[in-house]
Amino acid sequence: MTSKAVVTDFVSQKKLAVVGVSRQGKKFGNMAFRELKAKGYKLLPVHPQAETIEGERCYPSLAALPEPVDGVLVVVPPAETEKVVREAAAAGIKRVWMQQGAESPAAIKFCEDNGLSAVHGECILMFAEPAAWFHRAHRWVWKLLGKLPK
Repeated sequence: MTSKAVVTDFVSQKKLAVVGVSRQGKKFGNMAFRELKAKGYKLLPVHPQAETIEGERCYPSLAALPEPVDGVLVVVPPAETEKVVREAAAAGIKRVWMQQGAESPAAIKFCEDNGLSAVHGECILMFAEPAAWFHRAHRWVWKLLGKLPK
């Protein structure tokens, strides 16, 4: 289970790569990209076939980023996440957020075995402040159910 300290550490970083934005702009990765950008995060989108996404220059891989980032938000299927966490480690990125549904046991184990700080099973939009009312409501329900990181 992810700890509250790891969640807090990740959302306090302000320069992030985002893997999982789409060219059509209709995926959760794009919604998260827009919301985090509006909250003041500096974001570098990663997509292997796109030149720009959401009006920002896009990079084909984490290794191709023009500057270091503090963490990577991963919003891709679990099999792809396993590749992304390996790429993050190779690029020297020490913080990984595997958005709900992106995590896999192999990706989590890789992070643990390689000293990467990893959040998994959580929605970043519930924790990146200021959270929208529906994300705050979701967080409140999870608190009632005892599902929030401790």
